[in-house]
Amino acid sequence: MPIYEYRCPQCGEKFEKFIRSVNAPQEVVCPRCGNTEVEKTVSLFGLTGGSRFSSGVSCSSGGSL
Repeated sequence: MPIYEYRCPQCGEKFEKFIRSVNAPQEVVCPRCGNTEVEKTVSLFGLTGGSRFSSGVSCSSGGSL
């Protein structure tokens, strides 16, 4: 059950929507202006969540534990 992030191109509002089923059609409405033509955005969590361990971490076999 994912949570999607949306942005309304009409008023600029950014908001999240909990979707119960990916297969079921859902109408997403901007909570500020009521616009139904909103854009799904890329989640910052999705962009930064996996790179936390890869930056600055070295896995060399030359050291001792």
